[in-house]
Order: sequence, then C-alpha cells, then structure tokens
Amino acid sequence: MTDGRPQTALVLTGGGARAAYQVGVLAAIRELRGRRSGNPFPILCGTSAGGINAAALAVYSRSFNHAVGQIEHIWRNLHVDCVYRADAAAILGSVGRWGLALTTGWAVRQTPRSLLDNTPLRGLLTRVLDFSQVGRSIRRGHLRALSITASGYASGESLAFFEAAADIQPWRRTHRMGVRACIGVDHLMATSALPFVFPAVHIHREFFGDGSMRQLAPVSPAIHLGADRILVVGAGRLAEEVRQRTETYPSPAQIAGHALSSIFLDTLAVDLERLDRINRSVAAMTPEQRRASAGLKPIDALVLLPSRRLDAIAGRHREALPGMLRMVLRSLGAMRSEGSALLSYLLFEPAFIGALIELGYEDVMARRGEVSDFLRL
Repeated sequence: MTDGRPQTALVLTGGGARAAYQVGVLAAIRELRGRRSGNPFPILCGTSAGGINAAALAVYSRSFNHAVGQIEHIWRNLHVDCVYRADAAAILGSVGRWGLALTTGWAVRQTPRSLLDNTPLRGLLTRVLDFSQVGRSIRRGHLRALSITASGYASGESLAFFEAAADIQPWRRTHRMGVRACIGVDHLMATSALPFVFPAVHIHREFFGDGSMRQLAPVSPAIHLGADRILVVGAGRLAEEVRQRTETYPSPAQIAGHALSSIFLDTLAVDLERLDRINRSVAAMTPEQRRASAGLKPIDALVLLPSRRLDAIAGRHREALPGMLRMVLRSLGAMRSEGSALLSYLLFEPAFIGALIELGYEDVMARRGEVSDFLRL
C-alpha cells in the first residue's frame, strides 16, 4: 500500500540508440534535484530501449543520483559492438543467410531470424545489471513497480511484464494485459528486439519482439500501476516538418525508418490525446459522478521530446559506424539524408550518443521551471 503521497511514474519509450536522449533528460533532472536522496519515480515503465533505461533505474533505485551516473557511464562508453556484432564475418554471414533464404529458402525451409546478432547486448546487460535488486528495492520501499512491455508475435497482444508491490493486481484490456513477473534479461532483450533487425525472444510459451509494436496505450501501464502523475520521455518528435514534394522513389532505408517511426511515435501521440480527453471529462464531473465511474481520477502528465530531429543528428555522425556495416547500409540508402532515420536506431557510437545526451540535457534546462514544478522540486 502507498503512504498517501502522489505516485509519480516515469515512462520511457523506445527507439534503439535514440534512447540516449533519455539519459540527458535524466542527467538534467538529477541536477535540478540537487542533493535530494531517494528515488523521485516510484513507478518505472519502459518500452524497447527505454525499457532498458527503466530497468537500470530500478536496479539502482535506492539512489536516483547514483542510478543516473551509472546509466550515463554505460551509455557514453557504448560502441556498436557492445550491442550487436558488426564485424565483417557477422555482417557477411547475415547477408549470405538472407540471400540464401531469398533464393533457395523455398527448398531448404530455412528462415533467418534477424539482420543483426545482438548477443553482445545480452552479455552487457547481464554484467552491469543485478536484477535481484529490483525485488529488494520494492521490499525496502525504494520502488513501487517496474514494468517492461513486449509484443507477442503469436497472440498479437501487448504484454506489460511488471514486478511490483504485492497489492498491485494484473490487468487485461483489449489486445493488452499486465502480467506479474520477475524482470530479467530476457524481458529486456524482448522489449528491445526491433522487428527484423534483432531476433525475437522466447518467454514462457511465446516469442516476443519490440514492445512498441501493437502498444496501443503506452502510458496505460503507469496508470494501472497506480500513478497519479506521469513524466513521459520520448525519443522522437511527434510533429515533423511539413510535407515536401519529391519525385524520387523511397529507398528501403527510408521505408524502414518511416515504419519504425510509426511504431515508436504514433501510438504515443494518440494515447496522450486520449489521456487529455479523460482528464477534461473527469474535471467536469461532480465528486459523486467520479465515485460512480469506477474510481476515475485526473492524471497529470508532462511530455519531454527532442527539440531537434534525431535522424538529422544521426546523418552527421554516419561515418562513425564500422566500415562493413556502412557498406550494407549504404546499399539500402541509409547513408543518405532521407534514409538516416533507420541509421538513428542503430548508431550506438559515442559521438552520436553524446550529442543526444547533450540535447536531452539542454531540452530539460530550457523548460527547467516547468519540469521542477511538475516534479515538485
């Protein structure tokens, strides 16, 4: 049970390397909090790479300042080969397997699992995160709940795996549900398994992929876990530049980047609109009507999103990728400006990561009064 204080949730959405932006946001919040102890976000919800950030905060939730320091250190020291294999043997092997599948797959019935091998990421997460600390922090009151969302390929459902205080109950809605679990590395590998790019992960009886797929209500887990106010930190802009005329057929990278942006951004925009409508409806109710409406309550929300296009930033750092990977991405059109959205999900290199961390920090500081007021700092 809570002690009656408002429960603040942090919702971190996905986006591969784009999630480095969230680290800058967290660093700025740490600075605004000063020397305050404890954890300002008793409820942590994450999807895709944002799920990894959320889990890291949960592991170190005894001290938010220490947690942010650890996460920033890990991100700033990342290279592509810490996340997925980008050596010549791995890239050529993947190209060969996909080529063989396209030409003779009908005969040998062999289907490649993914474009890239993210085994290094599993090793990294296993080394740096002690998942037993999540349950320990919940028992000691440093944390109330952690949820990691993944998408089931067989069921088509969005599952929020949550580890939480005993009084929080599972839930089920249309095409989505909350399932109690002991969060571990498999949940993080599943939630961050970008479709086609990284392999799906088998949990219990089903294969799961990136949590942003089929996630119709990204802020819903935070509400089910008891949040009264929600800070949402995304990894992309909800409104891009106006439509421009073009006569050039889109490259595979441009199409893939568009599809990924749709997965990661569109449902968040719709869910935030839905939350705003519910808040306005609740505000118009009398206390009696609120009691009769299954405990509806207003949920304060603040959304922090990049002020600049992350694909444009990625385009400036494209040469940081290993040579063999650059060659493959160039053949897909990802090394051109119109294809750099795909690049931004895969560019786990210090130059790009550092630029996103700085942008996240600057964006919060530009709204420091609003953020401080929302978090009661």
